[in-house]
This record gives sequence, C-alpha cells and structure tokens, in this order.
Amino acid sequence: MKQAKPFTISKVDVWEAYKRAKANKGAAGADGQSIEEVEKDLQSNLYKLWNRMSSGSYYPSPVLRVEIPKGDGRMRPLGIPTVSDRIAQQVVKQQLEPELEKYFHPNSYGYRPGKSALDAVGQARKNCWKFNWVLDLDIKGFFDNIDHDLMMKAVRRHTDQKWILLYVERWLKAPILMTDETLLYPKKGTPQGGVVSPLLANLFLHYAFDKWMERENPSIPFERYADDAVCHCQSQAHAERLKEKLSARMWDVGLELNPEKTKIVYCKDDDRRKEYPCTKFDFLGYTFQPRRSRNKWGKYFINFSPAISDKAAKSIRQTSRQWHWPERSDKSLEDLARMFNPIVLGWITYYGRYYKSAMYPTLKCLDRRLVMWATTAVPVLPKSPVNSWFPDKLFANFSGYSKGNASVNS
Repeated sequence: MKQAKPFTISKVDVWEAYKRAKANKGAAGADGQSIEEVEKDLQSNLYKLWNRMSSGSYYPSPVLRVEIPKGDGRMRPLGIPTVSDRIAQQVVKQQLEPELEKYFHPNSYGYRPGKSALDAVGQARKNCWKFNWVLDLDIKGFFDNIDHDLMMKAVRRHTDQKWILLYVERWLKAPILMTDETLLYPKKGTPQGGVVSPLLANLFLHYAFDKWMERENPSIPFERYADDAVCHCQSQAHAERLKEKLSARMWDVGLELNPEKTKIVYCKDDDRRKEYPCTKFDFLGYTFQPRRSRNKWGKYFINFSPAISDKAAKSIRQTSRQWHWPERSDKSLEDLARMFNPIVLGWITYYGRYYKSAMYPTLKCLDRRLVMWATTAVPVLPKSPVNSWFPDKLFANFSGYSKGNASVNS
C-alpha cells in the first residue's frame, strides 16, 4: 500500500513539540508571530506544520538576528527562529537526542538531560586538586564557524531518516534576517538561539574534541560545556604540547582557538607554592583561584577553589540596579519578595554552591538597595530595626548567608 506522505511523522510528536516550545517561551521571529497568535488557530497551524513536514515541503523562514550584550561589553549575535520553526526543530530534537545521548562523552555537560553547569564546575574543582595545571580553552566564534559538511557527516552517522537529514540541512542554510533587514545566506555556522543548535553543536564537538581527546590524549581529563572546556595536565610542558595539538586539531575541523582567552593556568595552593604569572581562570560563571579555606578541624589553608566570578557578580549588581528600587513606593515588602525572590534564589542556588561566602559583597549590595527603598520609598517603617526585618524575608531561602570564610567542603 502506498504511503500518503513520503515521511512518517507523528502528530503526537508535533503536539509535544508545541508544548515544549510554549514552555520555553521566547520572542516572535522574523514573521512577527508570537506563540499567543499561533494559539488563536492552534489546531490548524499545527496541522499545516505537520502536513508540510510530512510531505517534504517544509522550508524554514529566515532567522531573525538580534544582538545581546556580553559580559565584556561586546555584543553577542543571537538567532530567533519563528514559532513554527521552533516547533519543527523540537520535533527533530525529540527524535535525535535520545539516540545521540547513547554516544555522548561523560565529560560533556552542556545542554544534556541529567547534566548541568554545576556538575561541570564540581568535577573541574576535583580535578584541579589532582592535577597541577589547567589548559583553559576558548574556541573563537564557534557557533558562527561550524562546517556544514562536517556537521551533516556527523548527523548521518547517527540517523538514516531522510526527513531529519533534509530539515537539519535546511536549518543550517536558512537565511538570516539582519538588523538592517538584508538577508544573509550562511555558508557555515548555526545560529545561537535555535532549539536544535545546542544539540548539533554538542554533536560537532563530540567528534571534533571529545572523541579526539579520548583517542589522542586518554590520560588528560577534561570538562566541556558546549564550547567552553578545561583540560587538566600534570606539567606546564604537557599543557603547552596539548595546546599546540589542539590548535592544529581545531584548524583541521574549520575552527580556531582564541589566542587571547586560551591560557595555561597553575593550580596554586598550600602544596603547590611555585610562582607563575597565571593562577586563575573563569569557567561557567566561577573563578578558580587560590583561596583561604578552613578544614573540618578549623585549620585554615590555601585551597584552589571556585567562587562566583567578578563578571557574574557585576551582572547581578547591574540587574538589581535595573529594578529601580526607589520608584517602587507602591509596593510592600511582601510584593518585592514575590517579585524578586525567585531571581535572587536562582543566583544563590547557582553561585552559592561553592565557596558561598564570596557572594556576601554582592548580596550586601542588594541589602543596601533594599534599605534605600525602605528609607526613601516607604513613609512608615516597621518598629523593629531595618537590619532585623528585611534580609530574613527577601533572602529567606539562603541558609548559608553569612560573612565568614568558606569551608573546604562548602
């Protein structure tokens, strides 16, 4: 019996993909259509998308290019697909991700089910105690420079479903609507912001980096989160040789190490006291460097540990400044807690995992802004002293909020 459609795609998969796209929210793409507008005629819109994907007539719309500020003052290009394209990419991701997860390296942590950035930071912390040197890697313009042919070669190794191969290739080649409304037709790269982009990026680096490290440097442990990676070496000479080899390897796959951000770091502590110019590095919002710590017997020592980075702390302060505390005279303390507690708790949960006392100056900045709100915006203060009533409510979920020194086990 002849199939009605050339590709077998379940309507249930499209429905599940829509629910995931809705949960992820996101702005409207180049067509200006939001998720709410799609929902006005949801059944018809989802059916049309399923019909086009099943018949092979689906072509992605241009990807809207926007720019968001980076921590160093520069701008990061971000691609926003249309809602329909996000749903279509989610359909492919649902099919492809379970298969790829069987092969991905255990030291790869980015955008994977059951793994997180904090897992990568924790493992890097342990390896820095075992190995004297770190090679801190940064790939220059990774998402913009992924080779399309190599990318498709990697996808073909894990699926023979023609519709997945067809649509992945079309997404890679989809035009980009620039800020000046011109269309750019990319010859390489995959836009950051696409639903399927992190999965494809992981697959590319699985072969470009993870498997290569496993094959060529099996004694060197590493942690990789998307295109951020650190490798642990026993000596400076070993790290320098690895840097040279990795530079050649990246060149072979169409990538380049960023010479300004790729560096060799000495993990200095009480047992490693030699003097070298570079003794710290940043990884996933944490700065690894020598820090004063205390063991379980109360003895202080120097430990090479992660804590919130200056860049992350600055970002928190800038975000809290944008809340415009003095202008919120119409809000009660309970209102502010409902508005900001989830955000503050997210910061504390992530950056307070390791050496949480390093967060104290940043949280104290929030305290001062709340005092400013209390003294300028609220006409009548509670009878109890200010310092006794506001931190407990705003930071009620932070059990570790104290000034002291961090424990080695914190």
